[in-house]
Amino acid sequence: MSSTETTHTEHHAEEHEGMTRKRIWNVFFVLLGITCVEFFIALYLVPHGHMTYHSANPIYIVLTLAKAFYIVGYFMHLKFEKLGLVFAIIVPVLFIIGLILVLTNESHHWIDLRM
Repeated sequence: MSSTETTHTEHHAEEHEGMTRKRIWNVFFVLLGITCVEFFIALYLVPHGHMTYHSANPIYIVLTLAKAFYIVGYFMHLKFEKLGLVFAIIVPVLFIIGLILVLTNESHHWIDLRM
């Protein structure tokens, strides 16, 4: 075997050995921690007036996206496939942004027709 084939084989083996029990528990505790922070914000900070809904909502979105990254990256094994991760996350986000822009433009058109 040539050195490039050996390097490629070693790299491939490292990618797919990735989910050991230790790593699964680490990801579980990260997800648990993020969920606990979300619950703490929702059940304590917002109701007691330490944080407003307007400041809590962006935090929820960021924390939820972080949890989605961990779930998709580790449990769906897309962290080890860079191109698959790009196509699975970036492309739908671009379509959603485009849809929002088109619908916003269309709503302004209908509002202008009523006036």
